[in-house]
Amino acid sequence: MMPYFRSSTAAPQLPEGYQIYWQPLPTGAEEVNKLLQKCGAPIRSNAKVALALERSAWSLRVEKEDQLVGFLRVTSDEALNANLWDLVVLPEEIEKKKIMEVLVYSSLNRMRKQWPGCSISLAAGPELIPVLETHGFSSDPNGIRAMGLELKPELI
Repeated sequence: MMPYFRSSTAAPQLPEGYQIYWQPLPTGAEEVNKLLQKCGAPIRSNAKVALALERSAWSLRVEKEDQLVGFLRVTSDEALNANLWDLVVLPEEIEKKKIMEVLVYSSLNRMRKQWPGCSISLAAGPELIPVLETHGFSSDPNGIRAMGLELKPELI
């Protein structure tokens, strides 16, 4: 999905009791991995999650009562492209949609300032599409189709 920016989108606010934190350095790989697993992500080792965090530009986390309930990380070449990764909120969160909106809005706002002109992409499941469309993302613009390949070690 690729966004175009709408200036009319009002800044969403986190519900009372939630806090958002910028994480510029890799922290809490085990905690992030547990959240990803609870949200249906493929099983990954804590070491791989730590490496992904280390190689990311920054990440956002949402907590409620000191518990991680939402997460998003960002990578970029800082010139042409930026990518949103691991956009998740615990499925049982009553305020899930609002938390997603805050994560997306906050990250896009920072990217506009930090990397103006970058195209922004992410892979998203169907449940995220309404939130992403609110912020100007469109599916498959101009016929572009995303593809993925998971590199696995050669079997000997």
